[in-house]
Amino acid sequence: MKFSVCLPTGFEGVMHPIPFVEAEDFVPLAQACERLGYDGVWGNDHITTQNYVEKKFPGRTPRFYEVMTVLSFCAAATTRLRLGTAVAVLPMRDPLWLAKQAATLDAMSGGRLDLGVGIGAYREEFEAWAPRLAPSAKRGEMLEESLAMIRALFEQPRTTFEGQYYACRDVAFAPKPKQAPLPIFVGGHNLAAVERAARWGQGWLPGWRPWPELAERIAQLRARTAELGRDPMAVEVAPEFSVTVAKTMEEAEARYMASDLVAHRISLNYTGRDLSKQVVANLIGSPDVIREKIAGLAEIGVQHCCALMFPASDLGEYREQIAWFAEVAGVAPFSPA
Repeated sequence: MKFSVCLPTGFEGVMHPIPFVEAEDFVPLAQACERLGYDGVWGNDHITTQNYVEKKFPGRTPRFYEVMTVLSFCAAATTRLRLGTAVAVLPMRDPLWLAKQAATLDAMSGGRLDLGVGIGAYREEFEAWAPRLAPSAKRGEMLEESLAMIRALFEQPRTTFEGQYYACRDVAFAPKPKQAPLPIFVGGHNLAAVERAARWGQGWLPGWRPWPELAERIAQLRARTAELGRDPMAVEVAPEFSVTVAKTMEEAEARYMASDLVAHRISLNYTGRDLSKQVVANLIGSPDVIREKIAGLAEIGVQHCCALMFPASDLGEYREQIAWFAEVAGVAPFSPA
């Protein structure tokens, strides 16, 4: 089992208070995760404040740091740590320029980038970013076009692409990513996301789901990947969970339910997740309970607890939770050969 941490690039107001993290905090956080033995650090992608956050924190604007820029600084200050986007919102990014950023970062980091992509949790952000496009645009179609175009740019010497939303003509694209292929993790937990991961991905990065549903989707992913002529194990199963560690299960649940993350879960009710399962289905509990949960996730086919989210009231608590979970989960500190 691999474990990685989601840096708070876009979590002010969503999971953490406003303010929470300063720009100069990201590199030390990444270096701490490397020392603790985590596989990588990831960052999420927001451009403007969500409606519910504005209502909850009137007059305060959360700082959403651009994820590729943050990861570039972290890459320069680490040697082993992988760097991921959880997720880059493709309908709000030009695919050619994102491909250029990704290929450059992968080359400069020595092949350490994982490109997580998705449609974005909040359509209201898309509508704020592209009010003229939003009424007619279908973000799922935009995501699929972007994936096709990015793969072509990575793999072909010159690329011509003609889609409904995106196009390029005879583009000579270099440098290519150092990794071939550069791992693409497809975000989302609905069946469309499973299909995209099976077709395009090296990883599937859903949010948490009740475990029976997660196990069913993992089986569907394996079957669909094989139907498409790929190795059924070619796609890494890498769900994103929330973490709260405490001495007792009761204390952990109370701390989690008092966190700002619960309001975020409520705001995403449209995804159909059963919120009564959010404690049992996430990595919330005492050390013994969390170890049992990790073993249970491994049994249903989870390979990577990816971009773990740590609700916290301040950066000190955030650092403490990351270190405590590393100890509980048996994350092995890196030792050079």
